[in-house]
Formats: sequence, C-alpha cells, structure tokens
Amino acid sequence: MEFSDTLLGPLLLSRSAIDRSAALRGDETWLEQAWAAEKTRVLLVHDGSTLLRRFTDGAALVLMSPAEAPDGPRYLLGVDDDGVPYFAVRAPLPPGESAGLRSAAALLDDRDAGLLVYAVALEAWHDTHEFCPRCGSRTDITASGHVRVCPRDGSQHFPRVDPAVIMLVHDDDDRILLARGPQWPEGRMSVLAGFVEPGESLEHAVIREVMEEVGVVVTAPRYMGSQPWPFPRSLMLGFVARATTTELRPDLDEIAEARWLSRRELAAQVESGELGLPGPVSIARRLIETWYGEPIPEPGE
Repeated sequence: MEFSDTLLGPLLLSRSAIDRSAALRGDETWLEQAWAAEKTRVLLVHDGSTLLRRFTDGAALVLMSPAEAPDGPRYLLGVDDDGVPYFAVRAPLPPGESAGLRSAAALLDDRDAGLLVYAVALEAWHDTHEFCPRCGSRTDITASGHVRVCPRDGSQHFPRVDPAVIMLVHDDDDRILLARGPQWPEGRMSVLAGFVEPGESLEHAVIREVMEEVGVVVTAPRYMGSQPWPFPRSLMLGFVARATTTELRPDLDEIAEARWLSRRELAAQVESGELGLPGPVSIARRLIETWYGEPIPEPGE
C-alpha cells in the first residue's frame, strides 16, 4: 500500500477560529475591561462538559455574558476577528443539556469546537495541578488561567501536554494492524498508540511502541497530523509505518488481541458488527479511513 503524501488535514479536535491572545493574559486593565464588556462571551466548563444547544443539523455552545456567569476560576481563551473576547469559567453547570467533547465535537463549528477543547484542557490541568510539586503548597492561578504560581517558593508551573504517538501500521500485503486493549470490550479495536519517553524522538517512539506492544518491526514512520486529546492532557501525533515482520506477539499486559485486516475483511467485520472502530472525533479513525480510502459507514448506515 502506498499512502498519499497528503497529510490528514483538519481534524475535529484541531479546529479553532480565535486568536489565543497570549499577550493579553497578564494585562489586568484589559482583562477588567473585557470582563465588564457586554459583548464578551463566556462558556461554563465542569468535569469536561459544557452546556449545549442542539439543532437539526448540528449544535452550538451555550455562551453567556460575564454578568450571567457564575463565580469560579476564569480562563481567557482568546479574541476573535471581531474583537469579541472569550472566557471559560469553571463552575457547576445549571440545568440544561450538557455534553463532553467526545459527543459534541462533531456537531460544533470550528469556533465552538476550538473553544471547548481549549477550556476542557485547561480545566483538566488545573484539576490535577493545584499543589506545588516542589514544596506541596497550594498554588495560585495567574495569567488568566495559564500559569500557577507557588506563594511559598515563587516557582511557576505551566499547563502540561503529554505527547503520544498513534500509528497505523501496514504491511506489504496491503493489510493494517488493529489491536484491542485489555480494558476494552470484545470487538472494539484501534491502531496502536503510546507515550513518548524522555529523550526520545517521535520516530523512535513509533518503532519502540509497536515492538513492545505486538512484537512487530516497523520502518519509515511518516508523520500525518496531530490532534489534542485532553483526556486529560495528551497531544496525539499521527504516523503511518510499514511493517517488515508480521508475526504478532502481543504484550498481554497491554494488548488483549491483535490482528491483520485487509480492506475487504475490515469492511465485512464492521458491517456485521463484529468489529467496532474508534469514534469519528479520534485521529485513529482518520488514520484508518485514510488507508481505507473513504469514510467507513457504521452498521445500519
């Protein structure tokens, strides 16, 4: 199988339509004025979810003015081309329809998808970094939610992102390798993935992870695209790689089963319901469909 040189293109969680406006995060005068402005829009975020308004052909975030927003930690998300500032406030959601990224991202436009990914990622970081790793003191939120400062030792702590490679492995017989983690239900499979280790390049991480997880040697890892995955703080870096060996020796602590599939086998197993693929918001699904050549319909579609 020869892959096109074309990258994956826009991914559902990689979209954005605002300027993150980093230079404004420490401008207290501007922040006060922005929070007082009626045009400013605020989204609420709580445990990775927000309020949603559904339509027949999609959905939109429920945005409110600062005067309508409840008290809570406040994060500046940026400013759009019309000069409208956007903030997220971390607070319990009032009654109404709510949704998280996995279910909402495919329904939202570029602006709303980018705002929600950003807000969820910041909330997840703050939720797990309340205390200084040096001395254990509770840290203070500064820079509009983009820095935490220890009041005891003065150390600054910034939002953390964990790089992870995710790779579609193919062989010379035009098959791809799919696998299932031990915690996944029977029939649900995806491409391989793993975190990048300290002092390691992305390409070496691809080769190492495939060998460790299924015992297959791969060569020529090629970058295809990236997507934030704030569950809680990963950045998924997509690759394709060619297998030079095909015997599968899964590490049973990591992989419950693995199999090689041709296009015909993949389509038949998805249609029958024997095989469940990753959801449409994932880069894994896009990698599989790039190899397949077109979108793969779910059973009954």
